[in-house]
Amino acid sequence: MQIAGYEGLGDIPPDRPVLIAGPTASGKSELALRIAESQGGVVVNADASQIYDCFRIVTARPSPEEEARAPHALYGHVAWDAPYSAGHWLREVMPLLNGPERPIITGGTGLYFTTLTQGMAEIPETPADIRAEGDALPLDVLLADIDPVTAAGLDQLNRARVQRAWEVERATGRALHLWQAETPPPPLAPDKVVPLVFDVDKDWLNERIARRFDRMLTLGALDEVRAMLPVYDPSRPAFRAIGVPELAQHLLGELTLDEARERATISTRQYAKRQRTWFRSKMRHWRRISAD
Repeated sequence: MQIAGYEGLGDIPPDRPVLIAGPTASGKSELALRIAESQGGVVVNADASQIYDCFRIVTARPSPEEEARAPHALYGHVAWDAPYSAGHWLREVMPLLNGPERPIITGGTGLYFTTLTQGMAEIPETPADIRAEGDALPLDVLLADIDPVTAAGLDQLNRARVQRAWEVERATGRALHLWQAETPPPPLAPDKVVPLVFDVDKDWLNERIARRFDRMLTLGALDEVRAMLPVYDPSRPAFRAIGVPELAQHLLGELTLDEARERATISTRQYAKRQRTWFRSKMRHWRRISAD
């Protein structure tokens, strides 16, 4: 069966898991929902910011109305202060791969898709004291303390990825790339899925990013961040979602709302650029699509 409105989409077999990756604001969730409505299936989150229960609007999680149109899983199910990693996500997604409904997995966290289609090394959990030590260190210090082979393979502007590599090496005494060399077979072989990645025009995407953040403000993103301000901690992953630090700074009197909007929009554009680069490098054999 084919779904109109997407260039390069082609036929979607109804019996195969569907993976939909792409930069923020590119339309991944909308396509996943359309596939679920037309063919059946459960829409599964693969976005590290959308797991937290405290932020729906500012992380662009599906709305309650959208969630009512088809089954959804792994959205907004983690507390703001709970530890969560790609390993946690993989363990949670595994039962859904053989569930009663075909999974339609969508999001912008490339590492989640990598663990699913390339496997994940079985690395011991990081002790809480080491994680706390990493939280307190600047990004450049973390990066300088990582094995250079591991560092060369990282998105060096992604603090979560850099800190994870630092934590692994600090806790185990082995570089992350050595653990990764022992990766077991993947849960989903690439030839058993429909792998889709949005490859969209930069100007088209930047316009959507600006419109989406304005819509978030209209829908109540500021109130959402205000509700979490008493426990706001910029070192925690839940509060690193783009838009949260900027709106928190506004609420704390450090930025005007226009300044917060501009900074959040710029940060989102920069993040989308890094995502596009990562997807083009790591997902060269995925089916490239865009909205008509």
